Amino acid sequence: MNLRFNEAIQESGFIRNEDEPCVYKKFSGSIVSFLMLYVDDILIIENDIPALQSIKTWLSSCFSMKDLGEASYILGVKIYRDRSRRLLGLSRSTYIDKVLKLFSIEESKRGFLPMSHGISLSKEMCPSTPQERERMSQITYASAIGSIMYAMICTRPDLSYALSMTSRYQANPGEGHLTVVKNILKYLRRTKDIFLFYGGEEELRIKGYTDASFQTDKDDSRSQSGFVFCLNGGAVSWKSSKQLRKLFGSRSS
Repeated sequence: MNLRFNEAIQESGFIRNEDEPCVYKKFSGSIVSFLMLYVDDILIIENDIPALQSIKTWLSSCFSMKDLGEASYILGVKIYRDRSRRLLGLSRSTYIDKVLKLFSIEESKRGFLPMSHGISLSKEMCPSTPQERERMSQITYASAIGSIMYAMICTRPDLSYALSMTSRYQANPGEGHLTVVKNILKYLRRTKDIFLFYGGEEELRIKGYTDASFQTDKDDSRSQSGFVFCLNGGAVSWKSSKQLRKLFGSRSS
């Protein structure tokens, strides 16, 4: 369907986004249209109802499709609307419930923070004996990291730092690493209904925040950098990662 869709969409005047190849945009005067494609699912955003109906009619003429009406879920993300306050919200509560059940955390204590202040992870905490490595090999550490990552990428910027720290030890995790991952899941249990909200103002406002530590990684003394950009109060882009090492040369005179 992707190839057929790409051919049809280009004929209609839509332009493919270079940074997000599954996103297409079209501008016609004051009318703005966006199409998001994921396998066989299409999400349409439009600021003009007649133009929206025209797009759906045109798509139906290109290939067989089913109109599911106003979107309430997309890729497991719940879409919340409050038109009286001009707010749009995104939540992964249903997905998080499944993750908590998968790792038997649904009845555990609720965590207060994704990662408590002062916790420092390192390779020294990795298993050092064959017996320890064998025992930890039975733990689904990498699977838990992947499940948390999917929630973080879509709707949970508050997990970025903790996930960046714990994901470094997937090849050989120790008990200390596992404890931190369990605490992230317990934190998700307490905060599973948190939404990302956008809107509330007529004018779009973008704000960015960034910060960095200094040589805090115990394994290689690298620093940690993080940023978040918000659109009308709701985060739209975020990241927390270890800085790359820079090599500096010298020249003698």
